Amino acid sequence: MQSLGMIENWPVPTAAAAVVRADGSVAGSYGPLEHRFPLASVTKPLAAYAALVAIEEGAVELDEPAGPEGSTVRHLLAHTSGLAFDEARPMAVPGTRRIYSNAGFEVLGDHLAKATDIPFPQYLHEAVLAPLGMTSTELAGSPAKDGVSTVADLVRFAAELQAPRLLASGTLAEATRVVFPGLAGVLPGYGHQKPNDWGLGFEIRDGKAPHWTGAASSPDTFGHFGQSGTFLWVDPAAGAACVALTDRDFGPWAVEAWPALTDAVLAELAGQR
Repeated sequence: MQSLGMIENWPVPTAAAAVVRADGSVAGSYGPLEHRFPLASVTKPLAAYAALVAIEEGAVELDEPAGPEGSTVRHLLAHTSGLAFDEARPMAVPGTRRIYSNAGFEVLGDHLAKATDIPFPQYLHEAVLAPLGMTSTELAGSPAKDGVSTVADLVRFAAELQAPRLLASGTLAEATRVVFPGLAGVLPGYGHQKPNDWGLGFEIRDGKAPHWTGAASSPDTFGHFGQSGTFLWVDPAAGAACVALTDRDFGPWAVEAWPALTDAVLAELAGQR
């Protein structure tokens, strides 16, 4: 895809990207697809997917208690447990605020490990990574931010997010719709959003502004970005997903570059229809 050529002008040492159609085929790619990058918070959708598998397997339930008093697995996945950003300290009553929380995902990982009697990195590998053939992806630490992967592997995950094989389609649909609608909160890097909509481990585009996706992105777009300069979005209206991994931390360069790339990709895809 010609639009991916825009990455040539990004002020980053190394970048790789791909666009994946809803049928799993790759519409275009750029850069070293097998290069391993730290994912930062793009780890969260992978961790969430493992949690959803555990729910379908009956190891845990969405509405069972987990985390601080009054919180459930659903609250932890949707960043509404009330836990602080980076410490397991309650800051709000569960379900009342959208507090983006690395600590919440770490509590979730511990909860799943106890429920399954399997360390969470191993469970993620067995439930998601191995079945999808994501052989270059691993979790070495926090389920909130310590994943490492390649674009080639995330292409497989992006295909799964558009035509699930590991989950029932209804489970994925629930995870990518707004959970606890109407809650305000801070979207890291982009400030206060009202509402700050999330699904179960996936951020929902909706009408947020400013945002890291494009002006042309549909409200149903879902995904995640990471502070290591990474993103993954799926736009159901476009019938496509896009993955971009870099080795420069998120900052003003990404605020400028990512939406422009997304809009160019969406325009090129629309022109191919």
